[in-house]
Amino acid sequence: MRFRWMEYLRQMKEGWKLFLWKKQARKGPTALERMKVLFEQEKVPYQLISHPEAHTAPELAMSIHAPGREVAKVVIVQADGEYVMAVLPAHRQIHLTRFAQVAGARRISLAEEGEIRKLFPDCEPGAMPPLGNLYGFSIYVEESLAREPVIFFAAGTHREVIKMRFDDFQRLARPTVADFALETLKRAA
Repeated sequence: MRFRWMEYLRQMKEGWKLFLWKKQARKGPTALERMKVLFEQEKVPYQLISHPEAHTAPELAMSIHAPGREVAKVVIVQADGEYVMAVLPAHRQIHLTRFAQVAGARRISLAEEGEIRKLFPDCEPGAMPPLGNLYGFSIYVEESLAREPVIFFAAGTHREVIKMRFDDFQRLARPTVADFALETLKRAA
């Protein structure tokens, strides 16, 4: 019984956050609208896929029935006082020491939720796309994600995802590709 009650409270909290986000007077287009303009200008094919609400990258991978290695998640990092975007597969975690070396930064930290909300006002919290160039951020992509022919990423909401060839994404975003993720753990048999 307690589990159901806790789940109910979590859903209510998430629903309230979404209500407040939608209620805020946004000025300008949504992230999806901005991406569509970019995709049309650059003549990049993509597919917009609706899915059940998902708040984490692994949940997103499950909801669209895609392997975690193809689903891109975004981590916002502050490197020497400047925000940068780290993009890695859903099932991997960022190795901050390695990322600092890749970014050439002496001081590094993860951005806090409040900072991220301010940086991405056209996105639902935690659903920012990996197109940092739309926001003026440098982009770093984990090399294991760059090996995938197709990637999926959040379209600014927790209910829509973009599917695109990685080559097209790379042409649009012009990221630095490097190895900065922790090794994945093998499951015991």
